[in-house]
This record gives sequence, C-alpha cells and structure tokens, in this order.
Amino acid sequence: MADRQLTVTVVVPGEPQGKARARVSRRNGLPRMYTPNKTASYERMVGWMAREAGVRPCKGPVTLSVAAHFLMPQSASKSRKAEMMLTRPTKKPDIDNVAKAVLDGLLSIAYGDDAQVVGLHVTKHWTDRDPCVVVHITREADVV
Repeated sequence: MADRQLTVTVVVPGEPQGKARARVSRRNGLPRMYTPNKTASYERMVGWMAREAGVRPCKGPVTLSVAAHFLMPQSASKSRKAEMMLTRPTKKPDIDNVAKAVLDGLLSIAYGDDAQVVGLHVTKHWTDRDPCVVVHITREADVV
C-alpha cells in the first residue's frame, strides 16, 4: 500500500511568541529549573488550538511548516505598511525560538517525541490584520 499523507492546519491567534530560556529558582536551597509562565501558557494554547483543529498523535514521521504573522506597527503610514508587506520582519522573537515554542506545544498532541519531526520550515511575515502563527502538520497515515 502506498504511503498516504495527512495534513492538518492549526491557527494560533495572537502575536507569535518564542520559547524563553528556562529559569532557575531555589527551593530549600536547591536549584529548580522551570519554564516561564508566559512560555508555558503559549505552549498550552498551541496544544489547545491543535486539538481543536482535530490533530491526533501519530507514531510516524511528521513535517511542520510554521508561518509567524506579526502585526505591523499602528503608527506606520499606509505607504510604510505597503513597503513592509514586501519585506520580512527581522524583529524578536528569533525564528528558532518561535519554532521551539510550537514544537513543544505540539508534543504529545501531534507526536509522542519531537524526534519524529523530520522536516521543519519556518517563516516570518507581516500582517495588517490579525497576528497569528499558522502551522501545517503533515504526517503519514497511521497503519491500523
């Protein structure tokens, strides 16, 4: 039987966020590593939006295409916004941190281990409407 590909699109509303570095605190004199609340919240939202889109865990290889859409500044003139639409944002967060937040948010929802991700394409774009992250998840059909 030939391999079948399944693609699901997930839209995560809001300004794209990157994975922040782990923080260290001390409890009873012992160091404790934790993910900052803003990052953990964003990763939960990625997972929730994936579930809402019908994403189910698979055991095979997965390819992701991630497009981060950043809102243009309100202060930009119409002509400046037109120029910006011809370029790509070079602002924070870094593209690899956006990808990491999405990958971690999809863990145990789209795949059991992020080692299953065999392809990743990440881009940044400007938008004059609603900022968001659009994720296309492509996987092989599960064999029954």
